[in-house]
Amino acid sequence: MITDADQEDPRAYMRVAGRIRQQIIDGSLGSGQPVPSIASLSGRYGLARQTCAKGLRVLEDEGLLRRIPGLGYYVK
Repeated sequence: MITDADQEDPRAYMRVAGRIRQQIIDGSLGSGQPVPSIASLSGRYGLARQTCAKGLRVLEDEGLLRRIPGLGYYVK
């Protein structure tokens, strides 16, 4: 569940991570499914690509995503 802390965090990359985390929790993104690309997230949220990439790395570090170089991030 996305928390108020995720929505109000001043760090944009944490807000991106929170939104994707919520999609994983509510089942919108299931195991093995690809996460939207960094370019797609950047356009959707109006953020720099580096910011979106950092948000995905947070979820990778939490064990929710795995990165396949050249292919993107996938839900574990």
